[in-house]
Formats: sequence, structure tokens, C-alpha cells
Amino acid sequence: MSPNRVVTINHLNHAFGKGELCKPVLFDVDLDIYAGEIVIMTGPSGSGKTTLLTLIGGLRSVQSGSIKILGEELYSANKNQLVKIRSQIGFIFQSHNLLSCLTAEQNVRMSLRLHQDISFEQRNKMTTDILEAVGLGDRMSFYPDSLSGGQQQRVAIARALVSQPQLVLADEPTAALDSKSGRNVVEIMQKLAKEQGCTILLVTHDNRILDIADRILHMEDGRLARDTALMK
Repeated sequence: MSPNRVVTINHLNHAFGKGELCKPVLFDVDLDIYAGEIVIMTGPSGSGKTTLLTLIGGLRSVQSGSIKILGEELYSANKNQLVKIRSQIGFIFQSHNLLSCLTAEQNVRMSLRLHQDISFEQRNKMTTDILEAVGLGDRMSFYPDSLSGGQQQRVAIARALVSQPQLVLADEPTAALDSKSGRNVVEIMQKLAKEQGCTILLVTHDNRILDIADRILHMEDGRLARDTALMK
């Protein structure tokens, strides 16, 4: 296992349903993603992108094949092992999934509760620092319904990155945003990820943000059809 290999996938297959209703959605996927890479995954709806992303994040059980995250095998991993692995992953989704009853600061700080080794004072400082880094230092006490869509997604990015995870998984993070806000959001992700040295795997239909990637993966009919490195 290479020490700089964050994601290693071998002969991964996945299906929904059982018996006559069984529908295969992923077929013999092999993939390596390395530390510090920004990888964008494209493909038509139904091609298996989100299924693959949720399997990598330990949000679905691996049925067949192998997924290793930072050297830890997800296949047959128990609950405690999955919690440990997920604690090293930041998640950003199309819907920001902020709790409306909490301020921006509280939404971000809440994600640090999994990290018992971080003191309350450290949590407060980390929360303040990351919200300032995404340009929301003056909006920390605002509730989600008082923030624009782009600002809400920036809170979601801060929440995902505050614990300095080694891997960030993003599913259509710009889909609900206009072009300017969407571009701003991914550039913030790119900047913070490079500063923290983490890896990003981002699923998108938005062709306007492909240039931030180091590699572009293209899914077709449940298979990894292309893996293209971009010249920088």
C-alpha cells in the first residue's frame, strides 16, 4: 500500500435490489486516488457516480470487491471501524444540509464533536478560523435562512474542512448555485484543500469548473470509462 494513496479500489461491483429485482449499477471498478489530488468525476445521470462516491465514504456497504481508504479496508468493516474512517472524511452535498436552528458557527463546530481529542477552546478557534477562511467571519452568528445560497454552501464547506480531513467527497456542490457563486465555492474548496494538503473527489455535471481538477474521471453505465490527467 503506497503511503500517499488515499483511495484504492479493486474489482468493485454493486447492485440494488435482490433476486429478480436486482439491478447492477457498478461493474468491476478499479481506481487509485492520491494525496493532494483534486479529482472530478463526470458522467450522465444513472452512470453510478453518486453510488461510487457514497461507497467510498462508507455510507453504503461494500458488496463485492475492495475499497481501502487511507489503507483501511471498508469491505466487512464493523461499525466502529467505519466511524473511525468517516472521521477522516469531509462530506459536501448538493443540499447544504445545515441545521436551520443553529447559527453558521454552531453548524460548523458541531462537526468537531466526533473528535474527542480536540478541546472546546480549540474547537472554537478552528471554527472561527475556517469561517473567516471562507469569507464568513462577519456571518458566524447568522442562521441559514439569513444567508444566501452561496453563503450556505460556504458554511457547508467550512463544516467539511474544519477538522482538516484527509479526504473530501463532494456531490454536485454547485448544482443549486448560479455560475458566479458556483465558481466561488469550488475555488474556495480548491484553495483550502491545497493549503491543508487534503484530497478532493468531486462529482459534477458542471463543465464550467472542470479546470480546477488534476484528473477527470468519466463514468458510463456503471464503468470507469476514462481517466484523464490535466496538464497544469
